[in-house]
Amino acid sequence: MTTAPLPLKQAGLRSLIVNGRVLHPHGELLNASLLIEKGRIAAICDDAPKVDQVLDARGALVLPGIVDLHGDAFERQLLPRPGVQFPPELALLETDRQMLGNGITTAFHGITYSWEPGLRGHDSAFALIEQIEQLRPHLRCDTRIHLRWETFNLAGEQHVAQLLRERRIDLLAFNDHINDIRDDLQAGKRHKLGVYTHRTGLDADAFRDLFEQVASHAEQVPVAVARLATLATQLNIPCASHDDDSCTTRQRFNHLGVKLSEFPVNQEVAELSRRLGNPVILGAPNVVRGGSHCGRLDAMQAAAQGLCDVLTSDYYYPSLLRAVFLLMERNGLSLGEAWPLVAANPADAAGLHDRGEIEAGCRADLLLVDDSGPLPEVAMTLIGGQVAYASRNCLAV
Repeated sequence: MTTAPLPLKQAGLRSLIVNGRVLHPHGELLNASLLIEKGRIAAICDDAPKVDQVLDARGALVLPGIVDLHGDAFERQLLPRPGVQFPPELALLETDRQMLGNGITTAFHGITYSWEPGLRGHDSAFALIEQIEQLRPHLRCDTRIHLRWETFNLAGEQHVAQLLRERRIDLLAFNDHINDIRDDLQAGKRHKLGVYTHRTGLDADAFRDLFEQVASHAEQVPVAVARLATLATQLNIPCASHDDDSCTTRQRFNHLGVKLSEFPVNQEVAELSRRLGNPVILGAPNVVRGGSHCGRLDAMQAAAQGLCDVLTSDYYYPSLLRAVFLLMERNGLSLGEAWPLVAANPADAAGLHDRGEIEAGCRADLLLVDDSGPLPEVAMTLIGGQVAYASRNCLAV
């Protein structure tokens, strides 16, 4: 298995993918060759132009790379066990390899900036952002920042505003988990309390005291949200609201210019989002597992009803590729209908109009996917026309 860019030919030269089934933007599969020039798609062609490198797809699907708007499984690489933390550069490089092997070519790392200390606190969040920025030359996946701001983190508002002004955030999400945490504490859920103490490093009493202090400032939250939403809109940075729990919530965020509805909790909110023209983002693990792990909107059913625009890896990178094929098997979707949920649609939602489709001029972020076995498998991942991952040798001789 190869994960480093293969030294087949110099980057930026002409390459040709042959013997593949190429997914056309109109949705049909074409038995054609794909020409790549200087890191971009040049043409879908029937002939064999002279090139520097030929890759033999051997009948595999040739698909646009996956664009993952929300993935936070990297947290397991940072903190795999309670009290056991690893260096961020090690965690991020390992995460990069995992994403490439699962077909993710553009990744928005969901970094939570919370009022909590520890894994999701100020120091950790900013250290992770800085580490990603430093490592970008070494990361093969196009890695971006999806900042998940907990709205009760009022002390962090100005920090978020500065990150926006400096263009260090690519997507801003408004998270509000205060009621969920309150319910867990009032119900005496020991497992959930253990999760909170694990990631914060606080004992149970200290966590409860901090929670009560933070929750007491609820009246200041809407104004802070409005200020940051306005700033992000002015800077043309896409925004999402996380776990919209009512139509009133979605309407309020839509009015503020927050157009992405990430994980709406029920069908009513998803239907309103569609009427408002707000893309609905759901989790691919929800599809793979056969439903939400917390009893919310079923992503498989939502997709069948046309209420899902984008799938994300959420907490499990392998789920994206698998979810597409499950939607095809169980909902009867064609590949041309299902693949945009992980490629063209998320790219469009994030304002990345140079990727997500196999079309002349787009970035040559591409996958060769072997669908002949019991599960689809990424045989090769190309980033900007360069081989970044390969589970088999596709170099034609």
